[in-house]
Amino acid sequence: MKYAQSFVLSFFALFLFLGTGSLLAQEAGPVIDSGDTAWMLTSAALVLLMTPGLAFFYGGLVRKKNMLSVLMQCFILMGLITLQWVAFGYSLSFGPDIKGLIGSLSWAGLKGVGFEPNADYAGTIPHQLFMIYQCMFAVITPGLILGAFAERMKFSSFCVFSLLWATFVYDPVCHWVWAIGGLIRTTGALDFAGGTVVHMTAGYAALVAALMLGKRQGYPGRISPPHNLPLAVLGAGILWFGWFGFNGGSALASGALAANAFIVTHIAAGTAAVTWALLDWKFASKPTMLGTITGAVGGLVAITPASGFVGAIDAIWIGIGVSVICYFFVAFIKVRFGYDDSLDVFGVHGVGGTWGAIATGLWANKSVNSAGADGLFYGNPGLLLIQLKAVLITMVYSIVVTFVLLKIVDLIMGLRVNNQNENIGLDLTEHREAAYTQLD
Repeated sequence: MKYAQSFVLSFFALFLFLGTGSLLAQEAGPVIDSGDTAWMLTSAALVLLMTPGLAFFYGGLVRKKNMLSVLMQCFILMGLITLQWVAFGYSLSFGPDIKGLIGSLSWAGLKGVGFEPNADYAGTIPHQLFMIYQCMFAVITPGLILGAFAERMKFSSFCVFSLLWATFVYDPVCHWVWAIGGLIRTTGALDFAGGTVVHMTAGYAALVAALMLGKRQGYPGRISPPHNLPLAVLGAGILWFGWFGFNGGSALASGALAANAFIVTHIAAGTAAVTWALLDWKFASKPTMLGTITGAVGGLVAITPASGFVGAIDAIWIGIGVSVICYFFVAFIKVRFGYDDSLDVFGVHGVGGTWGAIATGLWANKSVNSAGADGLFYGNPGLLLIQLKAVLITMVYSIVVTFVLLKIVDLIMGLRVNNQNENIGLDLTEHREAAYTQLD
């Protein structure tokens, strides 16, 4: 615990030091578009809402003795990662490029990030609005990972790991894919709203974390089913709702491209939900609520990189594909190899994000977005090869760096709670609180 406290205090000290260089508010210039600004303010709020949605989605799926710990992990990220983003995360992600690898620290503490638009990233909205919109992506991404090690990681270790992971995995990959001069962006790879940046980085990190922490006690035979599916359904619904800002907002303007992203997001999610329910019906005899919401989230994941580049019919194929592929991983591959990815983060986000990136290389269509490219099914097989390269780079980088970071945190602080605390539950042992007055 003392290591975590020292780390966080040092981090805050750095934040305060860097923050002294922040610009004072400037008057908005005449080029700011009020409609675009209103849409992006709304989108930022929608994406922030996804983190509490994720908390309820994950919280409903764990045992009741660990419900509050999941909520706490999600909510603390809304503070920790925001501070990291303002201090230096935004500058590392979008600051002036250094050899395609990372942004410089010239925007640390938001120095130089004012209310005038930035022509490179958002020419019709305040630069700080673009910054805070991107902050919401940075907040939720490490939150996705926690589903893989739910019910067994120390809270102090979680906080330190999340800050390190955001700095050494999320920020560099974000720069590679979205920043001017980023090494993946310059290859022509397409990722409209975060298939590689968010879902692949988190999904493959989740697999590494699940393997390194090991299985929960009693897994799989003595692990009870989700303790509150209605809460998980509520969380999934909030995620679906917030995803319209996640994908639609990535257009960075309130126009036809945002409308397309909104529409195909909904279509892919609905298609994937129905497909997963049908697969449950076929292979498990009954369509399940858990399967249906898992399919919906998988559809949202898969359409994320493609949402600004594909049309409605192609979104249906993407939704069908993600449920078939992810169902196979969750129902068969996970069982075959016996790893304990508690809430199927790798099976849905890692695998689904990979499929979405590849599917973009199949169905991208310049008639949807002239700034994009045509995919394989529209006469350009080269894009598929570019997407596969981006997938490989992201996968390898996330796996290797996540492994190193977890090893470091484990050596210094230890990752996993002891057996007694795990048996009692993390709500009481890590937070001295309980989500419910009665525990099993």
